[in-house]
Amino acid sequence: MNPLLSKLQPYPFERLRQLFAGATPNPAQRHISLGIGEPKHATPPFIMQALTDALATGLAGYPATAGEPALRQACAAWVERRYGLKLDATTQVLPVLGSREALFSLAQTVIDPTQPGATVVSPNPFYQIYEGAALLAGATPHFVPSDPARNFAPDWDSVSADVWASTQLVFVCSPGNPTGAVMPLSEWQKLFALSDRHGFVIASDECYSEIYFQGEPPLGGLEAAAKLGRGFDRLIAFTSLSKRSNVPGLRSGFVMGDAALLKQFLLYRTYHGSAMSPVVQTASIAAWGDEAHVVENRNLYRTKFAQVTPVLAEVLDVKLPDASFYLWAGVPAGWQGDDAAFAKALYEKEHVTVLPGSYLAREFNGSNPGRGRVRMALVAETAECLEAAERIARFVRQHPNKA
Repeated sequence: MNPLLSKLQPYPFERLRQLFAGATPNPAQRHISLGIGEPKHATPPFIMQALTDALATGLAGYPATAGEPALRQACAAWVERRYGLKLDATTQVLPVLGSREALFSLAQTVIDPTQPGATVVSPNPFYQIYEGAALLAGATPHFVPSDPARNFAPDWDSVSADVWASTQLVFVCSPGNPTGAVMPLSEWQKLFALSDRHGFVIASDECYSEIYFQGEPPLGGLEAAAKLGRGFDRLIAFTSLSKRSNVPGLRSGFVMGDAALLKQFLLYRTYHGSAMSPVVQTASIAAWGDEAHVVENRNLYRTKFAQVTPVLAEVLDVKLPDASFYLWAGVPAGWQGDDAAFAKALYEKEHVTVLPGSYLAREFNGSNPGRGRVRMALVAETAECLEAAERIARFVRQHPNKA
């Protein structure tokens, strides 16, 4: 067996299952899960119709890994509308089977494990694929703690010059999971300067870019490069339809950026077997071409967060994030930072699931930056999320301290 597999850690939801093993929730209450970030809003009917219509002819042949030109053009057209950038659809855009698969496989493409100290820099807390991708590529993850004083943005200044010198890949998640923080232009400028100096690739995970609560949409990585008068050298951005269009089961997204990198990425993917079904491509073209359903979806989240956040803010350290569909809440001081014990007791007393923040982070330099916080995914309908918030508030008032 591949010995690197032994380095992989249990996924957060497996740890949560183990935490709840033997727990007996209140049988008088239906279960409400705020644990998994899986969109629950209805899939737009026109996307389902496009998928259905494509079945007649879309299954009769093998698809090309590069995707149909019409899909790449649809993706490029969306980028121009969203970011004001004109990309070459044939060289700077590539369809992928969702951002998870692409984030993992990019690391396998760009990491050279024969180089001494091959390092992948990741925010902490983080999406666990970043860690797994680094380990299975033969690199060592280096975790950058989030800074509560800066809305939980990664503290890039905490990375030493020696680490930057051996870094081959940096994962950026903006808007962030689980914190919802959006990286400002000044931080992008800092990372670009470091990339130019040390030659590492930047992978910008932007799958939450279309769920935001302020007037201005979140800044994208390629957009930041253009604003700074920089090209897309060593920069790849990832986006997906899952959250934007409520189609997580479609497994459809695309990557964009450095044409030279994408050429090598396509070569890897050709052998990896990452071709998108023509049926899914047809539905994806329809989805990327429409913004009305995205605006409607965003408004649903805005309404939901506006109702739920104040209820929770009365009892927890929590506020409206910049973007994404998560609340990153601090547990009460009386729980002494034990987010796992808080999550388990909440499940038992109120039949509500939240994800311990420590499960989304790694202890690094003596501390776990997720400790003492929980992630709440407000993906269900507003009434259900509001009921969960009211149960959480009741639980905190009745149990302000760890037993």
